[in-house]
Amino acid sequence: MDPIDMNYHRLILICILLLSATAQAQVPTESSLEQAVAAATDDLPHHVILIIGDGMDEQQVTIARNYLKGANGRLVMDRLPLRAASQILTTEDKLNGRPVYVADSANTATSMATGVVTSRGRLSTTAGGDKDIPTIAELAKAAGFKTGIVSTSSVTDATPAAFATHISYRLCENPDIVEQVEYKGIDLGGCPQDARKNGGLGAVSEQLANSNMDVILGGGSKHFAVNAEGQDISVLALAQSNGFQTIDSASALEASKPGQPLLGLFAESTLPVRLRGEDGRQAEMPEPSLLNRVHEYLGDAELPEVMICEPNPDFAEMPTLKQMTDAALAHLSANNDKGFFLMIESASIDKQSHERKPCGSIGEVEQLEEALQSALAFSRTHPKTLILVTADHSQAAQLIPYESLFSAYPIPVYTPGYLAQIETPEGSVMSVNYATTNFMMEEHTGAAVPLYANSQGQGKIPAFVQQPEIFKIMMDYLGL
Repeated sequence: MDPIDMNYHRLILICILLLSATAQAQVPTESSLEQAVAAATDDLPHHVILIIGDGMDEQQVTIARNYLKGANGRLVMDRLPLRAASQILTTEDKLNGRPVYVADSANTATSMATGVVTSRGRLSTTAGGDKDIPTIAELAKAAGFKTGIVSTSSVTDATPAAFATHISYRLCENPDIVEQVEYKGIDLGGCPQDARKNGGLGAVSEQLANSNMDVILGGGSKHFAVNAEGQDISVLALAQSNGFQTIDSASALEASKPGQPLLGLFAESTLPVRLRGEDGRQAEMPEPSLLNRVHEYLGDAELPEVMICEPNPDFAEMPTLKQMTDAALAHLSANNDKGFFLMIESASIDKQSHERKPCGSIGEVEQLEEALQSALAFSRTHPKTLILVTADHSQAAQLIPYESLFSAYPIPVYTPGYLAQIETPEGSVMSVNYATTNFMMEEHTGAAVPLYANSQGQGKIPAFVQQPEIFKIMMDYLGL
């Protein structure tokens, strides 16, 4: 019998039992019905679906809501019954280090994957001591659950990798660069202690190829094309020798069948985003006049022209996050009486914000929303499914006035940062500002991020959590 049909029949039986119990009880109370439901469904498989919008703070959510649904609209995540705040924690890279107030994706994903606060750049290793920390995916697998990671980034990138690998520096993504990472001649560091020849677990891609994950879907094929350390075969061939079926297209994803671990790599690195600014535009600097450069109260400033968001032509051949989510859910739930842990990441909310491209971030929030819809549809036939939606950290985008509150003053008033003015489907203009740095890329920021949950989270999640507590919430739900 198909697993979905099996669960459907179980639900019918549960309803019959509940109706019978209600008929026999003189005055059934809400608590007694809740207890009856809990008892009747306790033997069903338990699933945790953790959906991470990388960099998806309140600014990103609001910007996307305004564009996708309108100022009076609601996103799918807005309709979830539970909403909390998650405080980000980071430490220096030494034992008992001082707190660091702005995080990166590596240490924040590690917080959720392991429940341990570590330093920036680390993937499931301790600050200072450099000890490997068991992840929820590893602990769940050891207990008989299936496990999967899905991302629109390279699967070797910080967020997905933190749930399945252990390394001292997130950029050590393949064997060619595990000992030294360079960018345009700049030495960015390395992970010599993690090289296999030095007794380590190897680069991130090697660790994934040697892992017992059931599903790994995303980008990053270039990190699997190089030879495994000390071997004459590629990392991809190593994964195949370890039992992974490997695919590289949306059509192959759709045709894939459960029963064998699945590794899907659909781009060399990060998958292309759904939306882009008009003709590829991004936020631009206002142009003050020469007179304004002489004195800030004189002259004027020309702001960037209003633009629209348009479909990104490079996205057309890519599997959507929803398609990858649907495939992962089908593979993980097939012939599974225990349950699973699945992490789903919409990665380029963050990456596009680094590049000052608000249209790209908006499209990736939309992709997350579609993946959430798939998760919610799955939970309707699998009632013991906890769905969490959150972000790893906050990001640079700010929603600022299209017309300044101070525009009546007879002086030029404009942002000192990069500005994108986007025409919305409602016919208004939304101004998005980036002003964290003068470098070619924006920085993360340090605010708390939202945490949403479906009904399975009610009574289990307080209104305010520290990010490592998410690990314990998931572990408790799976009974680990």
